[in-house]
Amino acid sequence: MRIMEDAVLLRIFLGDDDMKDGQPLYRVLLETAMREGLAGGTVLPAPMGFGLSRNLRSGLNPDAGARMPIVVEIIDLPEKIDAFLPVIERMIESGMVTMEALKARKLVPVAPRGTTSV
Repeated sequence: MRIMEDAVLLRIFLGDDDMKDGQPLYRVLLETAMREGLAGGTVLPAPMGFGLSRNLRSGLNPDAGARMPIVVEIIDLPEKIDAFLPVIERMIESGMVTMEALKARKLVPVAPRGTTSV
């Protein structure tokens, strides 16, 4: 069965060296989203990026320093993302947060005929 619903994709752009209470900030963000019951999240390493410093950050560019870009993506219903924003704003000292409205399609297994689903 397919279920279509409005959703928001929240993207948080960080550096791999951003920390919160001695742990990588990307890990703290993802664990907090899971604990808060958001639908799903992923941490993506980015091979290259730049921000306000105007320096290209990359493992391929030793002149830019060791900071590698990281993107945290979290998806859920608009009201749940809106409620989560103040939580992440308290955690992030610097970075970029974007939100993208989208239609999400959940693929839900259907029980074979003659059986019941639990």
